Parts: sequence; C-alpha cells; structure tokens
Amino acid sequence: MGKVVMNASASVDGFIADDKDDPGPLFEWLVSGDVPLDDSGILKVSQVSYEHIRPYWDQVGVTIVGRHVFDLTEGWGGIPPGGVDHVVVVTHRPAPNGWDSGAPFRFVDNIEAAMSTAQKLAGDRIVEFSAGDVGGQAFAAGLIDEVRMDVAPVVFGSGKRYFGSVDMQHLLENPDIVISGNRVLHLSYLVRRE
Repeated sequence: MGKVVMNASASVDGFIADDKDDPGPLFEWLVSGDVPLDDSGILKVSQVSYEHIRPYWDQVGVTIVGRHVFDLTEGWGGIPPGGVDHVVVVTHRPAPNGWDSGAPFRFVDNIEAAMSTAQKLAGDRIVEFSAGDVGGQAFAAGLIDEVRMDVAPVVFGSGKRYFGSVDMQHLLENPDIVISGNRVLHLSYLVRRE
C-alpha cells in the first residue's frame, strides 16, 4: 500500500480558492516557467519546480476529489489530470447523465469507500486527496500521511480553506521539503502520529 498525500496549491493564508471558487493567481507558477510539465504545452514551470512536481506526479496512482471539484472541472473531460491513472469522486449523487462509464473515474459516497477503492486501484503508488472539504475530512480522520502545499504569493483573506472544515489542532512534523520556485514555495510535511 502506498502513502496517502493531501495536495493542492494554496494562498499564503491557507485558501485553495476565493469565495467564488476562483483560484485566481494560485496557478501562476504552473505557467510562469520555461520547462514543460506535461504534454499539453500549457503547463510550463521553472526547472526547480519541474524537478519537484514531475517525479511526484509520476508516483500518484489515484486522486480523490469531491463532487464539487469534479463539477467545476467538468470531470476533466473524462481524462484524469496530471497523468494520474484513476480519479475517485466522493459524492452522494450518481455520475452525471451521459457520463462515459468506461472513463477511469469511480463514484463513491464516503471517505472510507474512497480510500478503499483508491488503495485497490493504486496498489503501491500514492493515493492523493485534493485539499478542501474531502481532503480535510480524510485529514481529520487520520488517513493522511503527508501534506503537500504549493504556496503562491497571494493573500485571499477568505475563501475555500485548504483543510476544509477541520476545526481542531493537528501537529505536523518539521517540513521535509522546502523548495522555492518561480511564484511558488513547495512545502511538504509528514503528519505527526502520536
């Protein structure tokens, strides 16, 4: 079984989008470099960001998201983002009408089912939770091994919180990765187990 990581870009004050679900400048770092991050030709980062992000993306077998993110991205057109093999969507609603049942997406109704499904699909690869409400639920339930943040130099003041509705203190270890890229600070923390 691979490790479980919570991951997203965030503002300095801990938001993954503003109150209207707009990530604004959070993703400037993904288009502000000269090194292609994938085959799209759109994502270009600094060399240091590439050396940090690309190997991580190559290890992710499954990404778990909430229905809100799935709907906002229109299910990425049925193609998982970042070269991930599968996406598990936590939702109480069925797949959208007309959804291609052959697409590598699974729809489940709770965090535990998402984790079980993702671990079967990922094998020994990383299971990644997107930050926000679903990732926050997994974090609060003690399912997350590592927290990764790509911190952009912006303050939102309010919006969608990185840890969702987590409302109690949790300790992380000292950062084991701190990398300064172009318009981003890449951070990684192991979750402290007590």
